[in-house]
Amino acid sequence: MFKKKGLLVSAVLSASLILAACGDDTDEVDGNGDAGEEPDTTETDESDEDDTADEGTATEAEYQWDFVTEEMQGEVQYEYAAEFARRLEEKSDGAIEMTVYEYGGLGDGVDQAEQLMMGSTEFGIVSPGFTGTMVEEAQVFALHFLFPDDIELTQEILNTSEALNVHLREKYEEWDMTPLAYWTEGAMQWTGSSPLRTPEDFDGFQIRVQNSPLIINSYEAYDASPTPMDWGELYTGLDQGVVDGQENPIFFIYSAGFHEVQDHMTISNHNNYVAMTVVNTQFYNSLPEDIQALIDETVEEMREVGFALQDEQNQENLDLIEEEGGTEVYTLSEDERQAFRDLAMPIRDYFRENNGEDAGRILDLLEEEIEAAQ
Repeated sequence: MFKKKGLLVSAVLSASLILAACGDDTDEVDGNGDAGEEPDTTETDESDEDDTADEGTATEAEYQWDFVTEEMQGEVQYEYAAEFARRLEEKSDGAIEMTVYEYGGLGDGVDQAEQLMMGSTEFGIVSPGFTGTMVEEAQVFALHFLFPDDIELTQEILNTSEALNVHLREKYEEWDMTPLAYWTEGAMQWTGSSPLRTPEDFDGFQIRVQNSPLIINSYEAYDASPTPMDWGELYTGLDQGVVDGQENPIFFIYSAGFHEVQDHMTISNHNNYVAMTVVNTQFYNSLPEDIQALIDETVEEMREVGFALQDEQNQENLDLIEEEGGTEVYTLSEDERQAFRDLAMPIRDYFRENNGEDAGRILDLLEEEIEAAQ
C-alpha cells in the first residue's frame, strides 16, 4: 500500500502545490512577512544543558516527534503547534518531545504533506485547500457564505460536525492522514486596488485565487477575472498591478504586508480559513492507548486555544492596519453581503457535481448541521 501511495502522492501534491493559501511558497514575500529568514525549529523541551539527572546525564525522551506547519513563527498555526507540543510534553512528564517547524523547515508544501502521509513526519497543520486535488470533497471549505456569520458558532460546528469529523475524515484516512481537529484561522477578507462593495465592483477585477475550478467559478459568478498565481509572486503581483486584489484572513494580510500595496480592504466575512490538525494514521494507531489518550486530551484543550490565537491576532492586526492609515477599511452591510451570497449559492451545485463521489452527501449533511445550529 505504501508503494502505491508513494507513487501517487508526489504527483497529486505537485498538482496542488499552488492551492495553499496562508504560508505557501513565501520565500519571495516582501513587506512585514518573515519570508527569507532561516526557518525556525523549536524544540519545546525547556530543560537547560546544566539540568541533568541524578546519574549526571540528561534523560532522553521516549517519543521524539515532528510537527510541521504552513506558517511562520508568530503566526497562528505555528503558535498553536508550539503550545500543543508544550502541553503534550508536560502531560507526559517529558516522555514526549516534539520539534515544531515553521513553513519550509522540512521542505516545501509538497515535501511536508508527503512526509505526513508517508509517516516520516508525525503531526502537522494542513489547510484543506492545499489537499483539494487529493481529497476533492475538502473543497467544501472554499464555498462562499457557507458557515454562519458568527465565527464562534462556526467553530462549534467545526468541532461537532458529523459531515466533517466522520465522513470527510474518512476520505483523508484513505491517504493515511487523520484530521484530529478542524479550526478556523479567521474570516476571509478582500483587499484591492479599488473598493469592493458590490458585485459590480468585481466586474473585470483581477483577483488572485488558488488554482481551483470551484474557487475560479465562485469569482466568475461575481463577474471577476480570477487569476491563479503562485504564492511567492503575490506581493510583487499586487505591487505591480499584475493582479488587483486577493483574499485572506486579516492576520495574514498584515503579516505578508499586503496592506502596504493595497489601498482598500473589505470586511466581507465571505468565508472562513479552516485549518486541520493532522496526524499520520498508521503512526497514531500504533501508539499505546495511554499515549493516544494524551494526544486526544490535548487536541480537545487546543480548540479554545486555537480560537483565542486567531481572534487575538486578527483583531490586533486589524487595529494596526487602521492605525497605519494607508488602507481604507470598509465593512459590508448585511444587504451588501446578501447580494454576494445570492450569486454564490449556485456554486454549491457545482461542488456537488464536480468535487468527488461523496461531495453531495457531505455538503447536504453539513448544510443540515449549520441550519440546526443557528
